[in-house]
Amino acid sequence: MLRVAYFGPAGTFTEEALLSQADLAAGTRVPHGSVPDVIASVERGDADGGVVPIENMIEGSVSVTLDTLAFDSELLIQREIDLPVSLNLCAPPGVSLADIRTVVSFPHALAQCRGWTAKKLAGSETRASHSTSDAAREVSRSKRRDLAAICNALAANLYGLEVLATDIEDHPENQTRFVVVGRGVPAATGHDKTSIVCFQRQDRPGSLLGILQEFAARDVNLTKLESRPTKQGLGDYCFFIDCEGHVADEVVADALRNLHAKQGHVKFLGSYPVGGPVEAGVERRRAVGKAWKHASAWVESLRGQIRDGDM
Repeated sequence: MLRVAYFGPAGTFTEEALLSQADLAAGTRVPHGSVPDVIASVERGDADGGVVPIENMIEGSVSVTLDTLAFDSELLIQREIDLPVSLNLCAPPGVSLADIRTVVSFPHALAQCRGWTAKKLAGSETRASHSTSDAAREVSRSKRRDLAAICNALAANLYGLEVLATDIEDHPENQTRFVVVGRGVPAATGHDKTSIVCFQRQDRPGSLLGILQEFAARDVNLTKLESRPTKQGLGDYCFFIDCEGHVADEVVADALRNLHAKQGHVKFLGSYPVGGPVEAGVERRRAVGKAWKHASAWVESLRGQIRDGDM
C-alpha cells in the first residue's frame, strides 16, 4: 500500500486534492506541517510520494514549493492535480459575522479573499497560519468568540466549525494546482507537461531571448515562465519554465539538449501528465512531432549518401 505524504494537518486543500485521486486516496495518508517536510519525507523513503501545492490562479506560484524542488531536492514531479477551490469563513457555533475581529488562515488564502474581508469585515485584522486547516484547528480550540478561519468545508467539518459565508474568494472559479512528487519519469501519455529550471551561464543582453528561441524554433508552446532568485547574489535569477510535451518527444528532447549545451545549467523537474481537461494543443503537438520525425528521417537519408573517400 502506498504511503503518501501531504501538506497538512488533516483537512487542508492538499488533502482534498489527494483524495480526488483514487490511487492516492487508497493509500496511507501522512500529514506534514510544511512543504519542505513533505518533500524531505519522500527523499528519505518514509513515503512513496508527496502532494504539495504549487500554483494558485489568483496568487500565482507557491514559492516554497518551487524553491525546494529547484534547490533542495532531486525528486521529480509525477503528475499535477487541478482542484477547484471554495474558500469559506468559519467560526465556532454561536459566533456571528458581526462578532468577528480577527481572521486566521494560510497567507495565500488570506490574499485570495482580501477584497471580501475588506468589504464584509472592515476593521478586522488578519493573521497567518501554517495552513487553512491549521487555522480551523486553532479557531476550534480557542476560547475567543471574535475569531474566524478561512478554510474549506472539509476542515470546518473536521474541527466542528460552522460556515458563516461561502465562496468568499475575490475571483470566481478559483483553482489551485497541486503536484505529486516522487522518483523517476512517468511514461508519456500524449497530454503531458515538462518543467525545468534554466540557470544562465552569464547575465548578458539577449540571454532570455536565446532560451525562448530554443522552444519557438521547434514550435514548443510554453505554459509558464517565471524568474526566481538563485540565492547566489542580488540580481542573479533563474527561470522556471513549463512547456507542453514530454521529454520522450523528440522536439522537447532536442530543445532541452540545446539549452543544456548553449545556455547554461538546466535542472529537469519532470515530465508528467497534465491535470484538467485535454487541451486543443494536443493535436498540434502531435502534428509537430510527426513533422519533426519526417524531417529527421530526411536528414538521415541525406547523410546516408555520404561516400567514404574520393570518387
